[in-house]
Amino acid sequence: MTLIKRPGWEIPESRVTPEAAALGRRSLLGAGAGLAAGAVFASRAAHAATQAAGPTATGPKAAGPKAAGLPPMNPPRNMTYRAGRALTAEKAAETYNNYYEFSQDKDLWRAAQKMTISPWEIRIEGLVAKPRTIGIDDLLRQVRLQERVYRHRCVETWAMTVPWTGFPMADLVKLADPLGSAKYVVFTTVEEPKAMSGLDSPLFPFPYVEGVTMAEAMNDLAFISVGLYGKPLPKQNGAPVRITLPWKYGFKSGKAFVKVAFTETQPKTFWAQIAPDEYGFWANVNPAVPHPRWSQATERLIGTNERVPTQIYNGYGPYVASLYAGMKGDMLFR
Repeated sequence: MTLIKRPGWEIPESRVTPEAAALGRRSLLGAGAGLAAGAVFASRAAHAATQAAGPTATGPKAAGPKAAGLPPMNPPRNMTYRAGRALTAEKAAETYNNYYEFSQDKDLWRAAQKMTISPWEIRIEGLVAKPRTIGIDDLLRQVRLQERVYRHRCVETWAMTVPWTGFPMADLVKLADPLGSAKYVVFTTVEEPKAMSGLDSPLFPFPYVEGVTMAEAMNDLAFISVGLYGKPLPKQNGAPVRITLPWKYGFKSGKAFVKVAFTETQPKTFWAQIAPDEYGFWANVNPAVPHPRWSQATERLIGTNERVPTQIYNGYGPYVASLYAGMKGDMLFR
């Protein structure tokens, strides 16, 4: 008899989200002219679906790399990473999104279709042996794709579960061949003014920039996603390539990046520029450290609306806590 040792982040089945439940990406609220001085995320009601997920004739289409010779977007699932929750419904996850470059409305998927994602190139620069530009097709030919089901914890206290197709961030780092002096990996989201009307807003410091330490990037949980629900990423979900960091609050996972820079200094990330006292560089999930304006002690499971205790590092503590050994302070968790 084969015994399967379940990872420590798996939770009881009594706390699963029904498969028909759904929620899109994090919810943000523009706060007018005062935003630049300290605007923050606003808690909003969850968007739940009562229909089973699935593509429709009028729904968004998956959009991503499809060139000949590329690996399929439905590779085997990595069973090491069991979320312990049913999947968020596909249709709702693809039609209830946050992408301020396009709009502050949730129903932005139509606007996102104006985006051009082919050809797609990623500039690798900074402290690397040889700066270069690589096409997404070439990148995908050099990695082995897998599917991982990750829990997602929004800073607004809702929780969801999504199946990503992609590869470990460590593989991208190795391909980049960084110098020994590199301490951070910085991701910059694309700016397409003709498609992204939100770029005109003076309230946001575009482009969207996020980053991690080299140690975080090399951790096996850090993931580069190119697919969702067994298909290429839809444009509104970050096509063609995005980052996924399941132990951090969702705003750390930037979409549609076109530049990866290796630096010696900590980057000034998007939300940290807007409200540094509320949204810092680290943004690790911690139930004991409240947001300045609300508690993070519990999270609401989408669909049942059941409140359950939030877990340190979103339940992934045994695998990432050592990254922060000796570090203290509330800003480690904001």
